[in-house]
Amino acid sequence: MKLMRLGAPGREYPAVLADNGSLLDLSPVTADIDGTFFAGGGVEETRAALRSGALRELDSAGMRVGAPVARPGKVVCIGLNYRDHAKETGAPVPPRPVVFMKDPGTVVGPYDDVLIPRNSAKTDWEVELGVVIGRRARYLDSPQQALRTIAGYAVSNDVSEREFQLDFSPQWDLGKSCETFNPLGPWLVTADEVPDPQSLGLHLSVNGITRQDGSTKNMIFDVAYLVWYLSQYMVLEPGDLINTGTPAGVALGLPGSPYLRHGDTVELTIDGLGLQRQTFGQA
Repeated sequence: MKLMRLGAPGREYPAVLADNGSLLDLSPVTADIDGTFFAGGGVEETRAALRSGALRELDSAGMRVGAPVARPGKVVCIGLNYRDHAKETGAPVPPRPVVFMKDPGTVVGPYDDVLIPRNSAKTDWEVELGVVIGRRARYLDSPQQALRTIAGYAVSNDVSEREFQLDFSPQWDLGKSCETFNPLGPWLVTADEVPDPQSLGLHLSVNGITRQDGSTKNMIFDVAYLVWYLSQYMVLEPGDLINTGTPAGVALGLPGSPYLRHGDTVELTIDGLGLQRQTFGQA
């Protein structure tokens, strides 16, 4: 299934994109797609409602597409998780996952404008596979067990300001947590429709020029391992988002460092997970 949220910021309502392309109102099942939805068996209830034909079709013409999951309790990010990205940034391949946190308030819709922060000179893009937790994960026994805690997958843009991130603090949070810095969606594709999260192509272009063209098969630490690993140090709750790293092709590693400017358009996609497009404005 493909779960969505439609409507103005803060007033989104839940929907599901059916196999025949119709968009169905999910409000009889849940008030929102959030941690409560996942923890309460919302995915299974949605499947039952689809089978019964109980959901009415929506007219979504002109409707804003919001992030497919309401504001997560936390956004956990993995840095330098592709060898080619580590190489382009001049960093060694990490022996353990590089973990940092991102403000959950950065999560916005897949087509929303993204704001370049004031005094920014190095705003950058990062296409990433987003993993949404569907079941509480605490001290998991194995990576295989970890896969059973995943609700689904989405396209995530881990927008970053490199000067804030690398020069202004020994930690990365300043450059990762600026407002609008995590477009997500357009859908949350449930885990049953992504049998192998390590075989997905990731692509990103800026103003029509291809910048990133990678595959999740090249992750240093795969999805199952990351969820298992994180569960040894923090409790992952339903609705939490994990950004799993980006392949090579970010502005930081490109000749001339072509960082984003006002009016630039970024388009990104992951196989089977849909397409995002953002225009960058000025905060």
